[in-house]
Amino acid sequence: MDGIKILWADDEIEHLKSHLFFLEEKGYNVSTVTNGLDAIEKVKDEHYDLVFLDENMPGISGLEALKSIKELDGNVPVVMITKSEEEHIMEDAIGSKIADYLIKPVNPRQIQLTIKRLIDNKRLVTESVTQRYQQDFRNIGMAFMDHLDWPKWKELYKKLIYWETEMDSSDETGMEEILKTQKAEGNREFSKYISKNYTNFIQYSADTDDSPIMSHTLMNKGILPNKKKGEPFVLLLMDNLRFDQWKTIQKEISKYYRTVSEDIYMSILPTTTQYARNAIFSGLMPADIERRFGDKWSNDEDEGGKNNFEADFLSDLFKRLRTGYDPKYIKVTNLNNAKTMVDKLPNLVKEEFVTIVYNFIDTLSHARTDSRIVRELAEDEAAYRKLTLSWFEHSPLLEAIKFLAAKKVKLVITTDHGSVKVDNAVKIVGDKDTTTNLRYKTGKRLTYDAKDVFEIAKPEDGLLPSQHMSSRFVFSKENDFFVYPNNLNHYAKYYKDTFQHGGVSMEEMLIPLIVLDPK
Repeated sequence: MDGIKILWADDEIEHLKSHLFFLEEKGYNVSTVTNGLDAIEKVKDEHYDLVFLDENMPGISGLEALKSIKELDGNVPVVMITKSEEEHIMEDAIGSKIADYLIKPVNPRQIQLTIKRLIDNKRLVTESVTQRYQQDFRNIGMAFMDHLDWPKWKELYKKLIYWETEMDSSDETGMEEILKTQKAEGNREFSKYISKNYTNFIQYSADTDDSPIMSHTLMNKGILPNKKKGEPFVLLLMDNLRFDQWKTIQKEISKYYRTVSEDIYMSILPTTTQYARNAIFSGLMPADIERRFGDKWSNDEDEGGKNNFEADFLSDLFKRLRTGYDPKYIKVTNLNNAKTMVDKLPNLVKEEFVTIVYNFIDTLSHARTDSRIVRELAEDEAAYRKLTLSWFEHSPLLEAIKFLAAKKVKLVITTDHGSVKVDNAVKIVGDKDTTTNLRYKTGKRLTYDAKDVFEIAKPEDGLLPSQHMSSRFVFSKENDFFVYPNNLNHYAKYYKDTFQHGGVSMEEMLIPLIVLDPK
């Protein structure tokens, strides 16, 4: 509370000595004036952390003073105090962006609570978050020492994301570093979990508690069970949406939709659009897509787009599953697409099953790598979440979600993969046909340190296409990324602290599956 300066303007300030004494005892520095003009002069001459402003004073009114004070300092919180409960006064004050509105008589404790809410809120939140995370820190650490099954991994990852987003609202940098270290430990253990279990998960998709829903089983096990016959339904797939980004935009979506379930499913490897999203819409692993659809599957070294037949895959899947639905498919890759999609919604909501693929998050991730300005805007994880929210709040997508809610359309939000912030360069050597992705490589002659990677030496073991007789897949783990020895320092520096996907990490593989009902 040291240094917190409060200005109190009231023509009956002499009657408030007990209030002023109470606040000074609590450590606040309080200056007083008896009219609006003096209040304006005070704000003009020095900075205040909070202003209490009586609505009815001689000379200019409190509302007039409020407008002048806001012009001088738009960030200072102003609390209007009045004897009147007339609605028009309250509406005018709120319209002028007051921070709070108190009706006389006010007592000292009421004043203190207002100060705490408006000024001490950040400190109190920080103290609360710090204390609660310290209590949970040991529990999380102990959990990593257990043999975690799939349900426990989901629970633990949700807990880590909860603390990340909680610390976004606090000033506690010390705890953020501890959490970052704990999350890195989580990714080490998760990489071990994937190395041990991944091929079993994809080869044997048994309906057990320890068998995750994965990309190729998502439609059948995770999405279609939420569809009721005759009910309008939209599947919104936001490319490259991490679970923490979902938690960030959830606050805005919750104004229109109620969260029915908030689950996590597992992306297949590689965690890229080419592999994971094609698996979602076909209900097949990549090797099976290649066998079933032939030239509609493109391998890494092939020219052209890798996701050009998602609508075909989806129609084929719905016929195989005998859903009885004729799925409508829309892909949004730019602002014009988005506006067109919004225009089409009145007709789309009449359809039984609509899929909207929205690509902006992936574009944002790649822009952050290539653009210095975007890198500066999203310099860390917290800033990346805020940038996602800022985009979402002003996007045609939010407009579409509002419309769907108004039309009582059930909504499922999911993604194909996430991304991870990389910071450690790992050397790899390959020939000219080796893939360029920073988080996975496939090719004939790959040289690397086996301890640095998750390896699928035989593509068929990962249900992946084999481009050559001696092809193999290797995936970077945790926060690593692949670089070639030639010009290593340049590329290590260029790609450090960028968001990448394709490999093994919680952020890429543990991704949201959200079921929503309109409010």
